[in-house]
Amino acid sequence: MTESLPIVYLSVLLIILGGLGVFVFSQVLKARRLENTFGKLQKKLQNSKGSAQEYYQLGSIYLDKKLYSQSINLFQKALKMGEEVEPENQALIYNAMGYACFAQEQFDLAIRHYKDALKLFPDYVIALNNLANVYEKKQMVNKALETYEQTLAIEPNNKVAQRRANSLKKRLVET
Repeated sequence: MTESLPIVYLSVLLIILGGLGVFVFSQVLKARRLENTFGKLQKKLQNSKGSAQEYYQLGSIYLDKKLYSQSINLFQKALKMGEEVEPENQALIYNAMGYACFAQEQFDLAIRHYKDALKLFPDYVIALNNLANVYEKKQMVNKALETYEQTLAIEPNNKVAQRRANSLKKRLVET
Protein backbone atom coordinates (compact mmCIF):
# COMPACT_ATOMS: atom_id res chain seq x y z
CA MET A 1 0.00 0.00 0.00
CA THR A 2 2.73 2.48 0.93
CA GLU A 3 4.61 1.67 -2.29
CA SER A 4 1.63 2.63 -4.46
CA LEU A 5 0.83 5.82 -2.53
CA PRO A 6 3.37 8.01 -4.40
CA ILE A 7 2.04 6.72 -7.71
CA VAL A 8 -1.52 7.61 -6.69
CA TYR A 9 -0.44 11.10 -5.59
CA LEU A 10 1.49 11.67 -8.82
CA SER A 11 -1.45 10.41 -10.88
CA VAL A 12 -3.87 12.75 -9.13
CA LEU A 13 -1.42 15.63 -9.52
CA LEU A 14 -1.02 14.90 -13.24
CA ILE A 15 -4.80 14.76 -13.72
CA ILE A 16 -5.25 18.10 -11.95
CA LEU A 17 -2.41 19.71 -13.91
CA GLY A 18 -3.78 18.26 -17.16
CA GLY A 19 -7.23 19.69 -16.42
CA LEU A 20 -5.75 23.08 -15.59
CA GLY A 21 -3.69 22.96 -18.79
CA VAL A 22 -6.76 22.27 -20.91
CA PHE A 23 -8.65 25.07 -19.17
CA VAL A 24 -5.84 27.60 -19.67
CA PHE A 25 -5.38 26.55 -23.30
CA SER A 26 -9.12 26.97 -24.03
CA GLN A 27 -9.12 30.40 -22.37
CA VAL A 28 -6.11 31.48 -24.45
CA LEU A 29 -7.84 30.32 -27.64
CA LYS A 30 -11.03 32.12 -26.69
CA ALA A 31 -9.17 35.36 -25.93
CA ARG A 32 -7.21 35.07 -29.16
CA ARG A 33 -10.38 34.58 -31.22
CA LEU A 34 -11.98 37.56 -29.49
CA GLU A 35 -8.96 39.78 -30.12
CA ASN A 36 -8.84 38.63 -33.75
CA THR A 37 -12.50 39.52 -34.25
CA PHE A 38 -11.93 42.79 -32.41
CA GLY A 39 -9.05 43.74 -34.71
CA LYS A 40 -10.90 42.82 -37.90
CA LEU A 41 -14.06 44.71 -36.93
CA GLN A 42 -12.15 47.74 -35.75
CA LYS A 43 -10.13 47.90 -38.98
CA LYS A 44 -13.19 47.41 -41.17
CA LEU A 45 -15.27 50.04 -39.40
CA GLN A 46 -12.44 52.57 -39.53
CA ASN A 47 -12.07 52.15 -43.29
CA SER A 48 -15.70 51.89 -44.33
CA LYS A 49 -19.27 52.09 -43.12
CA GLY A 50 -20.29 48.83 -41.52
CA SER A 51 -23.57 47.11 -40.85
CA ALA A 52 -25.61 47.43 -37.68
CA GLN A 53 -24.59 43.90 -36.70
CA GLU A 54 -20.89 44.77 -36.99
CA TYR A 55 -21.31 47.88 -34.86
CA TYR A 56 -23.23 45.81 -32.29
CA GLN A 57 -20.55 43.10 -32.26
CA LEU A 58 -17.74 45.59 -31.77
CA GLY A 59 -19.78 47.42 -29.11
CA SER A 60 -20.30 44.13 -27.29
CA ILE A 61 -16.56 43.47 -27.32
CA TYR A 62 -15.94 46.94 -25.88
CA LEU A 63 -18.59 46.16 -23.27
CA ASP A 64 -16.74 42.96 -22.32
CA LYS A 65 -13.54 44.99 -22.03
CA LYS A 66 -15.39 47.43 -19.73
CA LEU A 67 -14.93 50.32 -22.18
CA TYR A 68 -18.46 51.55 -21.66
CA SER A 69 -18.38 54.96 -23.36
CA GLN A 70 -16.93 53.51 -26.56
CA SER A 71 -19.48 50.71 -26.53
CA ILE A 72 -22.36 53.18 -26.20
CA ASN A 73 -21.06 55.14 -29.20
CA LEU A 74 -20.95 51.97 -31.29
CA PHE A 75 -24.43 50.91 -30.17
CA GLN A 76 -25.75 54.33 -31.16
CA LYS A 77 -24.19 53.91 -34.61
CA ALA A 78 -25.90 50.53 -34.89
CA LEU A 79 -29.25 52.13 -34.03
CA LYS A 80 -28.73 54.82 -36.66
CA MET A 81 -28.95 52.04 -39.21
CA GLY A 82 -32.62 51.90 -38.12
CA GLU A 83 -34.22 50.60 -41.32
CA GLU A 84 -32.02 47.52 -41.49
CA VAL A 85 -32.35 46.59 -37.81
CA GLU A 86 -35.37 44.57 -36.73
CA PRO A 87 -37.21 45.74 -33.59
CA GLU A 88 -36.08 42.70 -31.57
CA ASN A 89 -32.46 43.43 -32.45
CA GLN A 90 -32.95 47.10 -31.61
CA ALA A 91 -34.19 45.93 -28.21
CA LEU A 92 -30.93 43.99 -27.76
CA ILE A 93 -28.95 47.12 -28.58
CA TYR A 94 -30.96 49.27 -26.15
CA ASN A 95 -30.50 46.64 -23.44
CA ALA A 96 -26.73 46.64 -24.02
CA MET A 97 -26.68 50.44 -23.84
CA GLY A 98 -28.64 50.25 -20.59
CA TYR A 99 -26.10 47.82 -19.19
CA ALA A 100 -23.22 50.13 -20.17
CA CYS A 101 -24.95 53.08 -18.47
CA PHE A 102 -25.71 50.95 -15.39
CA ALA A 103 -22.05 49.95 -15.15
CA GLN A 104 -21.13 53.64 -15.14
CA GLU A 105 -23.77 54.28 -12.45
CA GLN A 106 -25.84 56.42 -14.82
CA PHE A 107 -29.01 54.85 -13.51
CA ASP A 108 -31.54 57.24 -15.07
CA LEU A 109 -30.04 56.71 -18.54
CA ALA A 110 -29.99 52.97 -17.95
CA ILE A 111 -33.69 53.04 -17.05
CA ARG A 112 -34.47 54.97 -20.22
CA HIS A 113 -32.59 52.49 -22.41
CA TYR A 114 -34.19 49.46 -20.73
CA LYS A 115 -37.63 51.02 -21.20
CA ASP A 116 -36.81 51.69 -24.88
CA ALA A 117 -35.91 48.01 -25.25
CA LEU A 118 -39.19 47.00 -23.63
CA LYS A 119 -41.20 49.29 -25.92
CA LEU A 120 -39.79 47.42 -28.89
CA PHE A 121 -40.00 43.94 -27.33
CA PRO A 122 -42.32 43.90 -24.28
CA ASP A 123 -41.57 40.28 -23.33
CA TYR A 124 -37.80 40.81 -23.17
CA VAL A 125 -37.10 39.13 -19.84
CA ILE A 126 -33.45 40.14 -19.59
CA ALA A 127 -34.33 43.81 -20.02
CA LEU A 128 -37.04 43.46 -17.37
CA ASN A 129 -34.59 41.90 -14.91
CA ASN A 130 -32.04 44.60 -15.69
CA LEU A 131 -34.64 47.34 -15.20
CA ALA A 132 -35.69 45.87 -11.86
CA ASN A 133 -32.03 45.71 -10.82
CA VAL A 134 -31.61 49.43 -11.57
CA TYR A 135 -34.73 50.19 -9.55
CA GLU A 136 -33.19 48.25 -6.67
CA LYS A 137 -29.97 50.24 -6.91
CA LYS A 138 -32.00 53.46 -6.82
CA GLN A 139 -33.82 52.18 -3.69
CA MET A 140 -37.13 52.08 -5.58
CA VAL A 141 -38.14 48.82 -3.94
CA ASN A 142 -41.83 48.82 -4.96
CA LYS A 143 -41.01 49.45 -8.63
CA ALA A 144 -38.30 46.80 -8.53
CA LEU A 145 -40.67 44.23 -7.05
CA GLU A 146 -43.37 45.12 -9.56
CA THR A 147 -40.88 44.68 -12.43
CA TYR A 148 -39.65 41.33 -11.12
CA GLU A 149 -43.26 40.20 -10.89
CA GLN A 150 -43.75 41.27 -14.53
CA THR A 151 -40.80 39.05 -15.39
CA LEU A 152 -42.34 36.14 -13.48
CA ALA A 153 -45.64 36.63 -15.31
CA ILE A 154 -43.79 36.08 -18.59
CA GLU A 155 -41.31 33.47 -17.37
CA PRO A 156 -42.50 31.86 -14.10
CA ASN A 157 -39.32 29.80 -13.62
CA ASN A 158 -36.90 32.73 -13.91
CA LYS A 159 -34.51 32.08 -11.03
CA VAL A 160 -33.12 35.63 -10.84
CA ALA A 161 -36.57 37.21 -10.67
CA GLN A 162 -37.78 34.64 -8.13
CA ARG A 163 -34.79 35.14 -5.84
CA ARG A 164 -34.82 38.94 -6.04
CA ALA A 165 -38.62 39.22 -5.69
CA ASN A 166 -38.55 37.04 -2.57
CA SER A 167 -35.71 39.12 -1.13
CA LEU A 168 -37.59 42.37 -1.81
CA LYS A 169 -40.80 41.00 -0.29
CA LYS A 170 -38.90 40.13 2.87
CA ARG A 171 -37.41 43.64 2.93
CA LEU A 172 -40.87 45.19 2.58
CA VAL A 173 -42.30 43.04 5.37
CA GLU A 174 -39.44 43.97 7.72
CA THR A 175 -39.94 47.71 7.21
